[in-house]
Amino acid sequence: MTQMMRAVEITSPGGPEVLALTQRPVPQPQAGQVVLKVAFAGVNRPDALQRAGAYDPPPGASDLPGLEAAGEVVAIGSGVSGIALGDMVCALLPGGGYAEYVATPAAHCLPVPAGMDMAQAACLPETFFTVWSNVFMRGALQAGERFLVHGGSSGIGTTAIQLAHAFGARVYATAGSDEKCAACTDLGAERAINYKTEDFVAVMKEVGGANLILDMVGGAYIARNLKSLDMDGRLVQIAFLQGPKAEINFAPLMVRRLTVTGSTLRPQSDLAKARIAEQLREAVWPLLAAGKVAPVMDSTFALEDAAKAHARMESSDHIGKIVLQVDA
Repeated sequence: MTQMMRAVEITSPGGPEVLALTQRPVPQPQAGQVVLKVAFAGVNRPDALQRAGAYDPPPGASDLPGLEAAGEVVAIGSGVSGIALGDMVCALLPGGGYAEYVATPAAHCLPVPAGMDMAQAACLPETFFTVWSNVFMRGALQAGERFLVHGGSSGIGTTAIQLAHAFGARVYATAGSDEKCAACTDLGAERAINYKTEDFVAVMKEVGGANLILDMVGGAYIARNLKSLDMDGRLVQIAFLQGPKAEINFAPLMVRRLTVTGSTLRPQSDLAKARIAEQLREAVWPLLAAGKVAPVMDSTFALEDAAKAHARMESSDHIGKIVLQVDA
């Protein structure tokens, strides 16, 4: 391996224009880690939050953005088993994905599913770890339940629709255009709700209420989500595009026995993420290999065009995932 690598850093808090190509030392694997030669890196909302100065990396993590990547294992730290030099994997990262090389815990790596290219594989970790841990582990979604996901055409949304449908739930989704709604139904949503022309609360009440809602909008949606739930319904909050504060009447929450919970992925312990990875390996990776579930790809940008990738994501015009090609 070379000593230096190309990487994209955040030069100061701000808009996409603060992302700049730079040179950094190639990371070395610590105990329990591997180093990947990155082929593609996923672009996600937390990257934009970090760029804007609103989401600091956890202690010990790289200051470079990038929470998922696919590539070749080129170095292995002490105490690692079950993974070999030359293995092609995709991985959840603590940070540092916008670079030619990245270090990450070996337990957060999963094999590239059979038949899938590296660009597709780079789209898997952040969204699949997030959806599986929140919808199935935390939200306990069961076959036959009514599941509503907001932002159905996003990377999280397209993943949640497919997984919920694959495990037998009745899926509903909100999106901001007829084109995006059509994409949601194509992926397995029973009903897609254009939030600009329809009231999702009324739609969900018509079908009996949601048993589980996955929300990343927050703000005014929080109270509306609670109105949309059936008895014993669960709301799982994973982000706040419209802000984290809301005024809530807790009386209906008590009377209808509702559960409100949520989580963030990045600050969780390495062990917690390893447990999610193991469940994905057993329950979801066979579905990916069989082609029953697949990442929805929006666009690919060169590493040096990371600012353009962020601008695309923040425009909300995209459907599915955006990736950076690093190994060009």
